[in-house]
Amino acid sequence: MYLKRKIDNYLENWKNDLEHKPLIVKGARQTGKTESILQFARKKYSSVIYINFALEKKYLTVTSDGYDVDSVIKNISLIDPSKHFIPGETAIIFDEIQDNPDIATTLKAFREDARFDVILSGSLLGISYKKINSNSVGNKLDYEMHSMDFEEFLRAKGYRSEQIINILEHMIDLKPFTETEYSIWKNLFMDFCVLGGMPDVVRKYIESGNFSGSLETQRQIQMDYEEDIRKYAGGLDQTKILSVYRSVPAQLAKENKKFQYRQVSKNGRSREYSGCIQWLQDAGVVISCNCLNFPELPLKGNEDQSRFKLYYPDTGLLVSALDDEAQDDLRANRNLGVYKGALYENFVAEALTKQGFGLFYYKKEDSTLEEDFFVRTANELIPVEVKSNSKKSKSLSELVNNTRYKDIKHGIKLGDCNIGREGNIFTFPYFCVFLLKQYLKNWK
Repeated sequence: MYLKRKIDNYLENWKNDLEHKPLIVKGARQTGKTESILQFARKKYSSVIYINFALEKKYLTVTSDGYDVDSVIKNISLIDPSKHFIPGETAIIFDEIQDNPDIATTLKAFREDARFDVILSGSLLGISYKKINSNSVGNKLDYEMHSMDFEEFLRAKGYRSEQIINILEHMIDLKPFTETEYSIWKNLFMDFCVLGGMPDVVRKYIESGNFSGSLETQRQIQMDYEEDIRKYAGGLDQTKILSVYRSVPAQLAKENKKFQYRQVSKNGRSREYSGCIQWLQDAGVVISCNCLNFPELPLKGNEDQSRFKLYYPDTGLLVSALDDEAQDDLRANRNLGVYKGALYENFVAEALTKQGFGLFYYKKEDSTLEEDFFVRTANELIPVEVKSNSKKSKSLSELVNNTRYKDIKHGIKLGDCNIGREGNIFTFPYFCVFLLKQYLKNWK
């Protein structure tokens, strides 16, 4: 069962561009990169050459005679004479290129030769990407793939484009959902929060109609991530990287979600762990949200990188990292318990990242003003508050109404509530956040 992904349309458009460059698809393990690429290639090309450098070590030498196209093709054909290279009808897919980043050196030659379409893919590409980038600068396109977002999840459940567009129209028109609409979307959203968007997890849920086996699959993915740390984290303290990764759920469960090194180890210091955090970010298994020095534009350059929060890029993996007692409540009763704030905030961070937003928050040094996230339009900075209760937000009101914050005119509150507006603060249910970028394009 193949689950349609947003990359499907991207790959179609890429192929239809007569001057398309070789493509690199990067992203964390298990996000569906290989499955989507092969699904596309087998439909669109008469010949598909698939090489997995992690599983087929014999292909590591294909560039031993040079990086020109003829030498590479000759060596592939010598290793496996059944592979056919048909000009104009062949896709060459080099997978798991983190095990052979040198293959990127061939991209200039493949681009200039133009007889074959080339797609590179791999996990942990952030770790080797400097080398890959230096070897192929100007001769490639990049696509970053995440786990499934809520829209892809809804499509997997059988919902159509017009039904998804209807959610956006409710947002634009500030039209509250009916009781039936709200209940259905909220229940689907709760399922997605627990499952996350890893294709194998979603596929089992779609096929079985329940959560059976989802936790085991999620925990296996977590173990695979940890195995990658042990395999690829050369030159760094693997134990420290693992400790940082495992500390994220506990850090998010705190009222103050700012990442604290002492939560990793009693005497933890920035200088000991900063490299570990960067490694995890480059690997795509955590996402960071930096604190703004002041809530104003521009965002880049107005951030304090020593103050940050860390999230998992897939909320389902965060759920799977919680204790066993919480699992029963979450999966059987949909009771988020003490983790409610952490899970909702992580989901919003994940949704913003998947839409291409950078993550920023603000906390005044005296703690009198704090805001979870910020997004922007061309001319306006918009604070985004994540509320796990129905209380009014003092910080959001202060940011919107105080003339000191000249770039802020409106605010958005996400909560367990229907669509509404109070002054210049717009309220949306959590399940709407996956459409925030499209909504802001219609901002008036």
